[in-house]
Amino acid sequence: MSEKPLLKFVTFLINTITRYQVFDVERIPPEGGLLITTNHISRLDAPFLMALPTRKDMVAIVADKYQKKPFFNWILPKLGAIIWMDRESTDFSALREVINALGKGQVVGIAPEGTRSHGAVGLLEGKQGAAVLAAQASVPIVPIGIVGIELIYGELLRFKRPTVTIRVGNPYYLPEIDRDDRQTWLSRNTDEIMCRIAALLPPEYRGFYADHPRLQELLTKKAARDAE
Repeated sequence: MSEKPLLKFVTFLINTITRYQVFDVERIPPEGGLLITTNHISRLDAPFLMALPTRKDMVAIVADKYQKKPFFNWILPKLGAIIWMDRESTDFSALREVINALGKGQVVGIAPEGTRSHGAVGLLEGKQGAAVLAAQASVPIVPIGIVGIELIYGELLRFKRPTVTIRVGNPYYLPEIDRDDRQTWLSRNTDEIMCRIAALLPPEYRGFYADHPRLQELLTKKAARDAE
């Protein structure tokens, strides 16, 4: 898929006005359906993800409230493929679009929190849609942690070049949905998705999941690998 002209310009702008650091981008599989899950701290998250120096077939899930804002309704589709989703209800039409995109081998980016952390950077409790999508489409999940985007406006106003850091985690699969105890499965695997994101973030960004046992397990394993 060719890169859209405006995305090229936005990528250039991002690399010019910020110190844009991306770690372990090679962990993103080069082809095939893939669900990217990330924390959500700014309206600028989507452009920064679309500017990743990797696959150009990314589809971003964006709350449909931004479709009513002329600027976002104009610019986001020009940066890449967009699926507008109603976050206030079960949007079956949007879900079908997502499953279709994953089935075609595209990358779909989603923030499982469903909304931004207003006034704070810590993770909110994740919603269960990402777990359902990954299981139904049988695609791997790649967690991504974003740090620093929330500081951009303030830093630029002080004529400073802000640092934005993106860390990419290893791809993984969720087990098949437990039809006999669907709610427990959804809860457990939503926690898995969110803890994988939290493990890529500094402590002050981990929010709701800061003390989750699964996060502590992931951090312990990472420390052991780093010590080898």
